[in-house]
Amino acid sequence: MAGGGSGGEAYTTDEALSRLGFGRFQVLLLGFLGTGWVADAMEVMLLSFVGPSVKEEWGVSGGEEGLITSVVFAGMLLGACVGGLGSDRYGRRAGFLFTALVSGIPGFLCAFSPNYATLLALRFLVGLGLGASHVLPTWFLEFVPAENRGFWIAVFTCFWTFGTILEALLAWAIMPILGWRWLLALSSSPCFILLIFSTLVPESPRYLCSRGKISEAMLVLERIARMNNRALPPGILTSDPKGRVDNNLDASVTTVLIMPEDSPRIDDTSSKSNGINAFLALWSRDLIRSTLLLWLVTFASFIAYFGIILLTSELSNGKRTCGSVGPHLMRTKDSSLYINVLVTSFAEFPGLLLAALLVDRIGRRVSLGGMILLCCAFLAPLMQWGGGLAITLLFCARTCIMGCFAILHVYSPEIYPTWCRNTGVGVAHSIGRIGSIVGPLVTTTLLENCGQKEAVIVIDVALFLAGVACALFPLETKGHEM
Repeated sequence: MAGGGSGGEAYTTDEALSRLGFGRFQVLLLGFLGTGWVADAMEVMLLSFVGPSVKEEWGVSGGEEGLITSVVFAGMLLGACVGGLGSDRYGRRAGFLFTALVSGIPGFLCAFSPNYATLLALRFLVGLGLGASHVLPTWFLEFVPAENRGFWIAVFTCFWTFGTILEALLAWAIMPILGWRWLLALSSSPCFILLIFSTLVPESPRYLCSRGKISEAMLVLERIARMNNRALPPGILTSDPKGRVDNNLDASVTTVLIMPEDSPRIDDTSSKSNGINAFLALWSRDLIRSTLLLWLVTFASFIAYFGIILLTSELSNGKRTCGSVGPHLMRTKDSSLYINVLVTSFAEFPGLLLAALLVDRIGRRVSLGGMILLCCAFLAPLMQWGGGLAITLLFCARTCIMGCFAILHVYSPEIYPTWCRNTGVGVAHSIGRIGSIVGPLVTTTLLENCGQKEAVIVIDVALFLAGVACALFPLETKGHEM
């Protein structure tokens, strides 16, 4: 196998990246892939502004208005699996091109929709592309040295919040003057900017090594070395990390880090290229526990995120009455619509900062479980309370749940081997999208029937179970090779 020649020491991709450090190459990559994260956030956030305008222009019902959002989530559920499988089989760049093209082109065409049915079909395609956006943080993560992966993925997650704020500002400027069609067209523009520069970003060296393409991985690492003004370790790059895992990991964990023992070998590229094998690996003896726990945590996190948004909407409305619940963004057409988006989006920054400070210091499992249980604690008093204190508690809960997502973005890719990494993350995101559909439906139904206490209980039970699940993960990945 290439990379194991005699007469020279062998080093892994992790060792090479640690020697090269976080430099100019990673900064430029952060800006590029972060822009993709901004573009995806803009496409998701514009749903808050387009629905009411479409309802008014075409006279659709309230249910049909809600369907514009639902079809996007349905597309994201499917796209998460497709993007994950595709990027593990054809490469990270292929996964990026999928999310940029499939969300960008239909997103632009939405501006020219002649009727409701066409808009619905195009928004489903946009959701298909958005569902694969988890490829972006994973691709970035595979270029970051092990010692500060957690910090930089939290920084990367900030681009999502930037995107939500940018979309609110863009809608504030565009909607009152030019209308929803211009907003749709302009919101898709970042995708086309990314496509222009996409040829400048190389394939992940980890992915290339997992496919046995050692010489191509070396070219990428040499490019990073030149841009960072650093030198690669002496010796030859190897794709075999055996014997290099820290001694403080037990044998079962070591197997997980390298390859599930009932999965194809690293040098068996023909087997690895099969997406079915990548999916089946998630159910192998060494990965099934982590897979099921990750599904539970991701599902609960999505339920909590959208539940908090709905609770904020309901409790911040001083004139609220039971039976009239909906996103606060759709209740008004004045400037408060955009101000509410900005205020709630800024609540996410403290959570991202907290995640960045904790995840590389105290570990993934403790920081993730702590943030989840803290969010649970902030929500619990809302079973009885309302008013100004309730909004403060919801602000803190929104901070914690965003910190959870930042930690999930770094921890979930680290759980899986490179050759099935995006498949594992993609399936987990699909499970999360089910939560993003089911959670708001349950929460809205309960709130419409004056069931604030019951709505909070549903969210808190989901969060508590997720917090317990964090303690059961078999693997702590802080500082370890991927």
